[in-house]
Amino acid sequence: MTTRRSRGAARAAAALAAGVLAVSLTACGGDDDGGDDDKGGGAAGGDTGTTVTLPKLDGETLEVAAVWTGAEQENFKKVLAEFEKRTGAKVTFVPAQDPIINFLGSKIAGGAPPDVAMLPQPGAIKQAVEKGWAKPLGAEAAKELAENYSQGWQDIGTVDGRQYGVYYKAANKSLIWYNAQVFENAGAAEPKTWEELLTTAQTVYDSGVTPFSVGGADGWTLTDWFENVYLSQAGPEKYDQLARHEIKWTDPSVKEALTTLAGIWGKQDYVAGGASGALQTEFPASVTQTFTGGDQPKAGMVYEGDFVQVNIAETEAEVGKDAKVFPFPAVGDDPPVVSGGDAAVILKDSPAAQALATFLASPDAAGIQAKLGGYLSPNKNVPNSAYPNEVQRKMAKALLDAGDDFRFDMSDQAPQAFGGTPGKGEWKALQDFLKNPKDIAGTQAKLEADAAAAYGN
Repeated sequence: MTTRRSRGAARAAAALAAGVLAVSLTACGGDDDGGDDDKGGGAAGGDTGTTVTLPKLDGETLEVAAVWTGAEQENFKKVLAEFEKRTGAKVTFVPAQDPIINFLGSKIAGGAPPDVAMLPQPGAIKQAVEKGWAKPLGAEAAKELAENYSQGWQDIGTVDGRQYGVYYKAANKSLIWYNAQVFENAGAAEPKTWEELLTTAQTVYDSGVTPFSVGGADGWTLTDWFENVYLSQAGPEKYDQLARHEIKWTDPSVKEALTTLAGIWGKQDYVAGGASGALQTEFPASVTQTFTGGDQPKAGMVYEGDFVQVNIAETEAEVGKDAKVFPFPAVGDDPPVVSGGDAAVILKDSPAAQALATFLASPDAAGIQAKLGGYLSPNKNVPNSAYPNEVQRKMAKALLDAGDDFRFDMSDQAPQAFGGTPGKGEWKALQDFLKNPKDIAGTQAKLEADAAAAYGN
């Protein structure tokens, strides 16, 4: 499995933290002026324009599968519509379910696989290659990828030296969003360290608002909490070792991270609805309940990535004014920098499928979705001005400023049976831990047993 480089993590952390920290201090949602930031993150200012050459594909049909729903799905369909307009092909979006590898397996067994799948884990790409499902990228797609992506983003789409994945969508998963009115009423400050976060949480609680909303019904949100704590506290080398299962989940560093997490998860009054309520709250609701209800929402803060903006848009809150953001606080020496992403992988090789992969690797495609919000591209040639507001521009620039020095979501690197399956593996173990944060040893034992089975060691 492709893993990320360990060098330069502290520099990446500093770059990302510096870029994002300014967001909530200076952002004004909807400000399209851009200023000097338009020069950051690749091509300077303006629209991307038509830069990629695509073949005429009149009469060709394609199916693209992804787990995206709601606004995320609708925005991606606009990108596919542009591909249809330029090529004459007809593209159908196929809604998939988690785990997508299982979904694709059933489609392939039935003789009807989609032409292209958007895979959310490097581990899933590796599995698709091992099963003989994935097809290598052709010369045009590989050329577009090489021109527009840093080596690190190319590497995580590579298996055994061959390029299979185009990372079309990226995520900055080291952010905590907050209700600005709640913070103002409470006199709460944006924290920079974990201890300051606990102080801020107590200040919010004392004002009469529950500090945190947690989408525990979706186990992946809990793995993201853990990864940020672990990366900052244990450091990048340990993070890489645990991601490859070179150290066990019974390692003392895991105990320390779980103990830290229990400082929030173990305080029932700090989590909206308590553990039982959190375990019934899906990710979208964890966001919307933080930004509805005026100055008395169900919670003052919600942890998750830049894509939270898509769900905030479903409320009356305005990003940069009512909804602000700060970097995930430093638990150890440096704040964490955790990224994720979704890669286009060809399952049915054809000129049309290769053309779509080429298009998705271009700044043309990413520029379309960037303008719609709730999206970050790892494509370095998407102009920073393509993003719709200052919040988004700051996060996009910070992501690209990190270059190759980033850490990819740990659970996304794992075999899907451990890191990406609802009700199993890491998702289930951390849901059980949220329910009973005192059982640290039992949680570690369960994580190790499931990891050993999935990794085969």
